[in-house]
Amino acid sequence: MDENKVVEILGRRLRLAVIGGAPGSFIGGMHRMASRIDDRYEIVASVLSSNPEKAVKAGKALGIPDDRAYADVPTMLKTEKKREDGADVVAIMTPNDSHFTYAMAALELGYHVICDKPMTNTVEEAEALHNKVKETGLVFCLTHNYTGYPMVRQAKAMVQAGKIGDLRLLQVEYVQGGKADESKPDKTTGPRSWKFDPEKGGPSLVMGDIGTHAHNIIRYVTGQEVSQICAEAGAIVPGRIVDDFAGALLRMEKGARGSYWVTQAAAGVENSLKFRISGTKGTLEWHQEFPQRLTYRPIGAPVQSLTPNGPGTLPLAARSSRIAPGHPEGFPMGFANIYKDASEAIAAAISGTEADPLALTFPDSFDGLMGVRFVKAVVDSTREGSVWKEVVQS
Repeated sequence: MDENKVVEILGRRLRLAVIGGAPGSFIGGMHRMASRIDDRYEIVASVLSSNPEKAVKAGKALGIPDDRAYADVPTMLKTEKKREDGADVVAIMTPNDSHFTYAMAALELGYHVICDKPMTNTVEEAEALHNKVKETGLVFCLTHNYTGYPMVRQAKAMVQAGKIGDLRLLQVEYVQGGKADESKPDKTTGPRSWKFDPEKGGPSLVMGDIGTHAHNIIRYVTGQEVSQICAEAGAIVPGRIVDDFAGALLRMEKGARGSYWVTQAAAGVENSLKFRISGTKGTLEWHQEFPQRLTYRPIGAPVQSLTPNGPGTLPLAARSSRIAPGHPEGFPMGFANIYKDASEAIAAAISGTEADPLALTFPDSFDGLMGVRFVKAVVDSTREGSVWKEVVQS
């Protein structure tokens, strides 16, 4: 474990207020765990549910002080701002339709924000939120946690170092099977049923849930934008009215070509996020279910298998590799790396100092905006008969 730079800079941990993620929520537990792994945050306040009574009860059950286990978000934000020991940062892990409202309210009161993806459900909201972040100068971190994996960061650093040459081709897929059960075409009950409601989950279930991850990871690794897409999205399971698959051909901003496929209806598949990127000098391949290996195929040379903290580890990957070579680390550690990097940016913003450039690679509001624009382009292309659509860049 490296030194606690936040305590070194501020003389204390960052004070974190959490919105959403009541006990039993997978992603809520993951956010809270990630915030505590490096001891850079302390969770001081909460609104854990949209149900006021449940919010207070759940906050107390997690050890939040009675007077800081709040019943609603506006009260928490206003009250914490008046406290001498009030929260510095707000973490949002609620249904998609509330991300904009809560993030905008937090920014307007001067809080730094960590938000689950997708940033918003509409392009208009995403643009407004991104503009608010630029206006305030506050830190906004979007938890595309797969960018926190050491070997994903190794791939990014190798691309930056010219190891694969000029980008020519790419493939990305994110395949799950959790929504393949044809006896349940649309889940209308249970804690995550809101995802099947377009008003809450957004215009495309699969794109908001996992499609933005696949889009984000290729942008992160290659450093390039998707400029045009030709897409088809829809439902594979009969009777389903929300999208459970999407596929697209991609044109990258500097001319590379690619393919993109995401689904949650591949029976038996667990969490198969993969990418392959090829350039003029070689290819990089990574698979989330086997995250300790990054395969490098240099042209005219033997294939190399790179591992966290192993030979050839570059600085961006090294700062994210937490344990000795040969030991496994995965999803929770990737999430924690995002929180760790955000903590350094926030501490630097509070203290008026410069953050380590290697800490500033976490997804931000611009990445969120581009993700929402990509979702819209997929939906628009599909509606118009799978025609080529521009992905707005400016």
